[in-house]
Amino acid sequence: MKKIDLRSDTVTVPTQEMREAMVSAEVGDDVYGEDPTVNRLEAVTAEKVGKEAGLFVTSGTQGNLIAILAHCSKGDGAILGMDSHIYNYEGGGIAAIAGVLPLLVDDTGGIMSEDSIKKWCRPHDVHFAPARLLCLENTHNRQGGNAVSPQDFKEVAVAAKEEGLSVHLDGARIFNAAVAWGVDVKEYTSVVDSVQLCLSKGLGAPVGSILCGSAEFIERARHWRKRLGGGMRQAGVIAACGLIAIEKMVNRLEEDHKNAALLAELLEDGGLLVEKPRKRTNMVYFVVKGEENKVKTLADRCAAKGVLFNALSEGRFRLVTHLWIDEKDVKEAAKIIIEEASCC
Repeated sequence: MKKIDLRSDTVTVPTQEMREAMVSAEVGDDVYGEDPTVNRLEAVTAEKVGKEAGLFVTSGTQGNLIAILAHCSKGDGAILGMDSHIYNYEGGGIAAIAGVLPLLVDDTGGIMSEDSIKKWCRPHDVHFAPARLLCLENTHNRQGGNAVSPQDFKEVAVAAKEEGLSVHLDGARIFNAAVAWGVDVKEYTSVVDSVQLCLSKGLGAPVGSILCGSAEFIERARHWRKRLGGGMRQAGVIAACGLIAIEKMVNRLEEDHKNAALLAELLEDGGLLVEKPRKRTNMVYFVVKGEENKVKTLADRCAAKGVLFNALSEGRFRLVTHLWIDEKDVKEAAKIIIEEASCC
């Protein structure tokens, strides 16, 4: 039985071209700055997002944590969305390792309001953790994979800078946002101080993320990467896949978006309650109501028929399209999900 894996766009395996690139990659010791493939990946990615320098890191979580460490000192505050990935899904590293206080705001719809950010930008007072950093997320995972518009994104980032904050973008899927709105990725990255983007999500590489910013920022970030044990020596073997991801996989993201739109349409036609973000990308969230035990086992029952997806909370489920999902898979998955959901 074929598996239709819609759990995440992280489940993709390397393409044949990536596997061949790994075999022939020119490598060196990256901690010494001597891996030519890593150096090229960092430079190419930094140029693509309009920044001076880049740093190859093991994951998006590590990239976000390094950014926070490089921007903040212990006891500082970082403004985060209540639904943000950094706050919900990164193991509490912002507190446990960075010693930075999360200053939470409502990010319904995928972006905060300017007023909610300014609320935390208080006058100096020994009682308060000073706000130093704003962390934005685009696309926004828990908000349905919504791609925040360039205009809304820019307004919030500029307002934060006017309050003296640095701005970091958790751009794990920032290319999805750019493709969805039909703009150059620099429309987003030009207004932030740093950006982390994942190679191993929609872009199909097996591992790794890139953190980009000014040359000075990346030097600080490189020191933090070392402290966190992130020096990977002959990392060109995996960086070779990242180069293919950056140079060749961005333009195909539109296909994932089309498949997600079709999947949402089919599920809705089948009677399911499908969430409607302002700008859908490669995610579909749907809600099922019914008998509690049957709702809880929906994902397991579908998995037994070959369709894999995640339950994020009681009755709320997420589907993610990616490189290895085609239109035929979408139609088959929708059919099975609708059949099983009807039993709830």
